[in-house]
Amino acid sequence: MNIESVKRTEYPKLLEIWEASVRATHDFLSEDDLQALKPLILEQYFDAVNLTCAKTSTGEIVGFCGVHDGNIEMLFIAPEMRGQGIGALLAAHAITSQGATKVDVNEQNPQALGFYQRIGFVVTGRSPTDGQGKSYPLLHMALQGI
Repeated sequence: MNIESVKRTEYPKLLEIWEASVRATHDFLSEDDLQALKPLILEQYFDAVNLTCAKTSTGEIVGFCGVHDGNIEMLFIAPEMRGQGIGALLAAHAITSQGATKVDVNEQNPQALGFYQRIGFVVTGRSPTDGQGKSYPLLHMALQGI
């Protein structure tokens, strides 16, 4: 697995992975919310972060991570590739190469919470709403000892 910078021409593939991953792990999100997020992700959020992706030996993108100001803003893996260490590889790269020490996780996504706890993050706070002001509580996490 290779970690590479993302090209703008790869954004549509990242959006595909994002949607498939969200559908597999964010069952609390309404369809309306998901559809409303798609253009924001593609037209604003991807450009607001430093994006890296995980590619197979054949060049297929199977996951991606976006970091901004020391915060992992997005980390999504193609559902069929979950459990193979790709998320841990992307997170390790974000931590060691991009200085990431924080992440916010949807409280209703216990899989993400468990993942970040396994790689050394601890819950440091909670917000009752997400970044769009929706009632999807966020858990604020930081690397232990930071």
